[in-house]
Amino acid sequence: MFAVIFRADINEVDADYEATAANLRELAMSQYGCVDFVSHSDGRSEIAVSYWQSEAAIKAWRADPVHRAAQERGKEQWYTRYSVEVVRVERAYTSDE
Repeated sequence: MFAVIFRADINEVDADYEATAANLRELAMSQYGCVDFVSHSDGRSEIAVSYWQSEAAIKAWRADPVHRAAQERGKEQWYTRYSVEVVRVERAYTSDE
């Protein structure tokens, strides 16, 4: 299992941003094998963590044309700064176990 951690400093959030984010989440989960996605904003800071079965799925998602267009829009309009980390999940457990 892998996780992609996206952190950003928000410049501008508008209705189009919200719609794009929802569309991208659905696309990642339905067509690219994203198994979970959580995000949170606090003031001007945003963090999103998505979970994937393989690095190949992450690379395919990164190359998706709709995702690429949203990335460019993010650079130009929505974010002042962002970072992405791809990590391997070595261990995971929940309170149910």
